[in-house]
Amino acid sequence: MTSDDAAGDLTPRRATTAEAAVVAQMLHDFNTEFSTPTPDVHELQSRLTQLLAGDDVVVLLIGEPASGVAVLSFRPNVWYRGPVAILDELYVRPELRGHRLGSALLDAALDLVRDRGGALMEINVDGEDTDARRFYEAHGFTNTEPNQTDPMLYYYREL
Repeated sequence: MTSDDAAGDLTPRRATTAEAAVVAQMLHDFNTEFSTPTPDVHELQSRLTQLLAGDDVVVLLIGEPASGVAVLSFRPNVWYRGPVAILDELYVRPELRGHRLGSALLDAALDLVRDRGGALMEINVDGEDTDARRFYEAHGFTNTEPNQTDPMLYYYREL
């Protein structure tokens, strides 16, 4: 069996509330892999069950069993007619990286944003994560505004 076979169907699909546990485990694995604090899987599952029942958060899965996940949040924005989306997470299991699953998830996410009338997708990437930066830049993303040279910076404050 090849890595491609292990990924199963390579067509991204929208996760349902019944798949909240699968999504929670993948997001937990993602954060654990990169030594990022994470709630436990049961807490994530509870949050995801609630979020997946609405339309503001959409999760895409790829593979059967799921081998990759993309999490999108949609919000209205004064500068655009349609919603703005943020790609909160994009994760592919380590053993299946390099097989275009991430690209398939990103393409499906962009199509979903366009289908909803959106004109902008935002992504936050850690500055030292050169692999992620290279991946997104190869897909047409930039960290500068049009006709500018200074990179945009992301600030946050937990409350």
